[in-house]
Amino acid sequence: MKSNSFNKNWPGLIQAYKEWLPVNENTPIITLQEGGTPLIPITSISHLIGKDVKVYAKYDGLNPTGSFKDRGMTMAISKAKENGCEAIICASTGNTSASAAAYAKRAKMRAFVLIPDGFVAHGKLAQALVYGAEVLAIKGNFDCALNIVQELANQYPITLVNSVNPFRLEGQKTAAFEIIESLGEAPDWLCIPMGNAGNISAYWMGFEEYFKAGKAKKRPKMIGFQASGSAPLVSNKIIKDPKTIATAIRIGNPVNREKALNVKEKSNGEFLDVTDKEIIDAYKLLGKEEGIFCEPASAASVAGLLKYKKKIPNKATIVCVLTGNGLKDPDCATKNNDAIFYSNLNPDIKTVINKLGF
Repeated sequence: MKSNSFNKNWPGLIQAYKEWLPVNENTPIITLQEGGTPLIPITSISHLIGKDVKVYAKYDGLNPTGSFKDRGMTMAISKAKENGCEAIICASTGNTSASAAAYAKRAKMRAFVLIPDGFVAHGKLAQALVYGAEVLAIKGNFDCALNIVQELANQYPITLVNSVNPFRLEGQKTAAFEIIESLGEAPDWLCIPMGNAGNISAYWMGFEEYFKAGKAKKRPKMIGFQASGSAPLVSNKIIKDPKTIATAIRIGNPVNREKALNVKEKSNGEFLDVTDKEIIDAYKLLGKEEGIFCEPASAASVAGLLKYKKKIPNKATIVCVLTGNGLKDPDCATKNNDAIFYSNLNPDIKTVINKLGF
C-alpha cells in the first residue's frame, strides 16, 4: 500500500507494511494511524543550491504526536503488549516521552519517563503530562537518564522503549519505504539529523530491504548532521556536556553509535556538523519560504545541506528528513523569527490602516 497522508483508508504503518515487519496474528496492533507522512518539494532550497538538484522534505512532524518517534513506538508498544507487558519506561529529551506516553496509554499501560530537568521543550513536556505519563526530572543530561532506565529495565519487569529496543528501528524504517514509493526510486542523498543515531540506522535498514527486494535500483548516500556543540559522531568522542539549541539532538554519547558508523561506511556517507546559528537560519527559511514549521533539530538536515552544498553532485535528488513539528518548541519560535509584530495598538481602523501601509 502506498503512503498517502490524505488516504482515508490509511491504516497505520504496521497494517500498511505488515509483510516487512516482525508481527504475527498474535500481535495486538497499537496504532494512532501513524506514517503516511508527506514528501514535500522545497523549491527555495533547490534554488539556493542550484546544480539542477531536486530537494524534498520528509515531514514526519505530521505524525500523531508530532514526531518520527511514533513510527517506532507503534511497533515497540505493540510487541510489548504482545509479551504481556504492563509498564514501559524511557529516557527522553522530549519527543520519545511524548510518543511513548501516547502509545502506552493507548495500550492501557503505565508510562514512566526520565527527562533532564530544565532541558525539555515545553511543548514536548506538555504532551507527556497530558497523556498521563509519570515524569521523573533528574539533575543530569539525557545520557545519564538513559543509563538509569537501561539498568531499571534489566532488573525489573518493565519494557525499555528507547531506540536500543530493536522494534523501534523496525517501525522507523518504513519512512524509507514511503520515500521510495513517493519518488519511484531511492534518492541520491538522504540528509538527516542525528542524536542517538537510531533513525539514520532505521532509514538505511529500510533502503537496504527495498533495494534487495528490487523495489529500488540504488541506495542513497546517508549524510548525518549534528549540532556543533553536541557532535560525538562527528568528533568521534563522547561529549560529556553537550550544548545546542536543538534539544532533540542534545546527546553526547549515542547508544546507536556502532550502527550509525556502519551505515556511514556502507553508504559511503558522511557525518558533518552545523552551528546553532546555521540551524536557526534554516529553521526560519523553511517557515517563511516554504510554510513548513519544524522543530530546531529537524532543521539541521537543511542547514547541513546548505552549508555543504559544494559537495552535492549535479542533478541530484535529495531528501531532508524533518523529524519533528515546530509546535514542539514554541519558545524557540517566538525568540527566533523575522516576523513583523505590532503590539499595544489603538483599536481603530485608522491605526490599523496606517500600520498596513495603505
